[in-house]
This record gives sequence, structure tokens and C-alpha cells, in this order.
Amino acid sequence: MLELYISETCPYSRKVLDYFDDNHIAYLKHDISEPQNLKVLLEKGGKAQVPFMVDDEHDLSLYESDDIIDYAKRLYR
Repeated sequence: MLELYISETCPYSRKVLDYFDDNHIAYLKHDISEPQNLKVLLEKGGKAQVPFMVDDEHDLSLYESDDIIDYAKRLYR
């Protein structure tokens, strides 16, 4: 399952969340307002930027909202 690290106040995070929700794509959401989620984001991605998507099944991680949405479009055609 895809994991998304987001901030509820970030418009780019909202863009990805809306796309995933509108297209019924399952994901785990991690809000970085919780310190533990921010810590994991920094460990996995190296920077405190959101949105950040992790796909462990395909050993892939992405930061940019448009890249995340394009990836989801290809993955869930």
C-alpha cells in the first residue's frame, strides 16, 4: 500500500489527497504535524518536504505532487 507523508495545511498535499480519494486509491496517511511522522519522513526521504509518497512494493519514493499523481495514474490504470 502507498504511504503518503502530508501536511493538512499544504495545498500540494491536498492536491494529492484529493486525487487519491477521488480515484479510490488506498493509502496510509502520515501527517507530519505529529513529531514521529516527521522523524520517519526525514529518515526515509532526507528532507522535510511534503507531499512525500513511499511505495515499498516497488522500492520507490517521490516528493513532487504532480510526480506522485502521474505515478498513481500509471500504477492504477
